[in-house]
Amino acid sequence: MPGITERLLYRVAKRWIAGYSLEDAVKVAHDANNRKLRAILNRLGEHTPDQKLIQSYTEEYLKLLDRIRAEKIEGTISVKPSQIGLAANPSLYKSNLLRILEEAATDDEFVWIDMENSPYTEATVQTYLEILPSYPRLGICLQANMKRSESDLKNLLPRGGRVRLVKGAYPENAEVAYSKRSDVDANYLKLMKTLFAEGDHFGIGTHDGKLLDKARAMARDFKGAFEFQLLKGIRDDLKPSLVEEGYRVSEYIPYGPEWYNYSKRRMRERKRNVLLLLRSITG
Repeated sequence: MPGITERLLYRVAKRWIAGYSLEDAVKVAHDANNRKLRAILNRLGEHTPDQKLIQSYTEEYLKLLDRIRAEKIEGTISVKPSQIGLAANPSLYKSNLLRILEEAATDDEFVWIDMENSPYTEATVQTYLEILPSYPRLGICLQANMKRSESDLKNLLPRGGRVRLVKGAYPENAEVAYSKRSDVDANYLKLMKTLFAEGDHFGIGTHDGKLLDKARAMARDFKGAFEFQLLKGIRDDLKPSLVEEGYRVSEYIPYGPEWYNYSKRRMRERKRNVLLLLRSITG
């Protein structure tokens, strides 16, 4: 039985996650579509060296793609590399990712790759570049807090890379990442300008109102395709207005029993969420 703290936290976490099961994810994806949002589904779980668990996660993504197709859900999946093999063996990760991409290709579906903490960055980027020529409907996440992201972006765009730009939620050391919020915001703005100047089919993944306003201003002269990507349960006040303004908006919807670590990152990112937890404790 989960303890009282975990039960209380789960009440708050339900704001950000679909629930425990694939069925929960499918239900919430339909809800997103009903609100004119696309769905990006992610099965929680990461840093997994266990071979059986790796294969289980991979099979679940295959089932997700099948359900998306069967139920005509507007959306796709986003996978974590360390979840489907990278924490065990880079070649295992590549082979499992290829299985997922082959399934997605049967319906010409797009797939996103999440970016995790810095020990996995290089292998994630390199595998993406190896696979991209054969599967162009494949996107990768870059994090504005990482000092290498500007170089990665300039390397990816000429090769047809499709990028989701986020601020970054993993704790990192000062050697590889910016620690001051102002530095992260400045780097995000710089990378976003590069995307609007040189990119196509990219995702702006931020809940920062100032950066969102700057993105809307840049979009006025942009002729390519992009979308806003926002997490489930965050900036729900803004999503309808973005849709009304004619932007494509996707909602990132995670699910699974491994919700705890994900929720802790959301709490670190947004101190306001701590107030939600306190409110649930006090009723």
